[in-house]
Amino acid sequence: MLPLASWDELARTCITGVLTDIDDTLTTDGAITADALQALADLKASGLHVIPITGRPVGWSEPFAAAWPVDSIVAENGAVALLRAPRNFAPNGLQSPCDKREQLLKLYQQDAATRASNFARMQQVLAEIEAAVPGARRATDSPGRETDIAIDHSEFTHLPQAAIDQAVALMHAAGMNATVSSIHINGWFGAHNKLEGARWIVRELFGRDLDAALERWVYIGDSTNDQLMFAHFPHSVGVANIARFVPQLQHLPRYVTQGERGAGFAELAQSLLAINDR
Repeated sequence: MLPLASWDELARTCITGVLTDIDDTLTTDGAITADALQALADLKASGLHVIPITGRPVGWSEPFAAAWPVDSIVAENGAVALLRAPRNFAPNGLQSPCDKREQLLKLYQQDAATRASNFARMQQVLAEIEAAVPGARRATDSPGRETDIAIDHSEFTHLPQAAIDQAVALMHAAGMNATVSSIHINGWFGAHNKLEGARWIVRELFGRDLDAALERWVYIGDSTNDQLMFAHFPHSVGVANIARFVPQLQHLPRYVTQGERGAGFAELAQSLLAINDR
């Protein structure tokens, strides 16, 4: 990994969008810091697209999608997207162009029947993991999850690596995809992941092919569930606390910030804004 300061200035001038993890990338100790929140606002004000992509549940993400200056939040590792849209329908169902209020829309990659079937199967797997893996407990944000399950390994409890590996193996044995973030072990049925979620939301929002414009996007993250993005994006950044996961990463980000967590995200934002301000 190279220091972020070595990122070529010409490459930075081409960036039109930022894709970011949330936990331990935007947030510090579970909350977004003032510098990271200001960085989001400054990026948006400069005309850049900003889209967080997280393993957190859609229910947990809703207040942030409504309040943060972002284009959308893609939750549950690519399965669900939240975005603000004009509330252009009056109570009587007639279009009301004078209504300037916004509503929070929820978009899914899977249809309702598929989600219901998968949800029932996932609850069985979740119960099996809690029974079989010593110390394994579902994440406290589980009530807000619609398309995946999560086991807490570092947020409010601590699971040793052997227990994490066992939980992942049980998810795989059930036919699920599984990934490990800085705080949770996530499992789901379906072909979606952070990269597919990014491709999907860029098509939905802007009608564009993300892969045809990779040089115009940067991804920033902090853990093993970001490595697919690190591998795919030529402009990829890790916040400094990624050092914890380096021994487990097959694909490292190209650059690393000096600051950890929210301070690292603010550092990335400043590196982009400094170019745009010239």
